[in-house]
Amino acid sequence: MVNNVELLMQYITYLLMAIGGLAFVVAVIVQVIKEMPWFRRLQTSAVALVVSVIVCLLAVAIICQLLKITTIWHYWVGAVIAAFIVYLVATGGWERVTAIWKRTKYNRK
Repeated sequence: MVNNVELLMQYITYLLMAIGGLAFVVAVIVQVIKEMPWFRRLQTSAVALVVSVIVCLLAVAIICQLLKITTIWHYWVGAVIAAFIVYLVATGGWERVTAIWKRTKYNRK
């Protein structure tokens, strides 16, 4: 049982590191793109969402290629779902995520 909890905590740590790293990459790309004349008229949040989806899909493709894993359709679906989390972190930071968490009324006492 202890090994399962340790393994779960290790995977959660890896997941949080990946979300943080991808959010940083998305934030940097959006800041660079928003300075281009073609994208000035677009909303920053829309650009960030599109960039987040592209970056997450690329990350899955790169990881599957490096680890020599055959891609399955649910990897791509998971990447799109993860893109929304990365988008939230990149645009609003952890404050927006914690506000959503607090609205669920989950309080551990």
